[in-house]
Amino acid sequence: MPTPDARERILGTATRLFDRHGVHAVGLQRIIDECDCGKNLLYKHFASKDDLVVAYLRRCAAGWDALVAGIRAASPEGRLVELVREAGVRATEPGSRGCALRATLAEFPEPRHPAHRVAVDYLMRARTRLRELASETSAPDPDRLADRVLLIIDGLYANGPIFGDDAAKAAVAFAEDVVRAETSAEPVESR
Repeated sequence: MPTPDARERILGTATRLFDRHGVHAVGLQRIIDECDCGKNLLYKHFASKDDLVVAYLRRCAAGWDALVAGIRAASPEGRLVELVREAGVRATEPGSRGCALRATLAEFPEPRHPAHRVAVDYLMRARTRLRELASETSAPDPDRLADRVLLIIDGLYANGPIFGDDAAKAAVAFAEDVVRAETSAEPVESR
């Protein structure tokens, strides 16, 4: 019988496998085998692999939302840097393939695919949230500050799995420099 525990167990197994190998590399039979759940039980909780991938991406997005909500730095500037620091922890964990949402987006380039839509929607919301945080700083152009911090995080997710702690330290130092420069800069007139 389908139970919430079974759904969570299936999703947990899929998350572990998708994180380690990518979505396309992992078939439903492998998830069934490793979860020891049976095909019927999997399909009672997830009608298709696409449904399972969407649930996985939503779980990943919720993890990032919890990270953002849990940042406790005293200043808005410090919160932006702390987000980069925490992204560095995630990006340099053993076996990390970077950001699951970005990686899955690359695996599903078709804009109408549900996984693509979920990833894009979430990444747009994450950008909006960074812009909200940046608007709490003294930056004359908070959107520019947020976009620059987002690019640092993107670079960290791309390089962290390869260069480890060196990438994380460099990203944090870069974020500190960018935040300092953006919050102390005079507004630049458009030309």
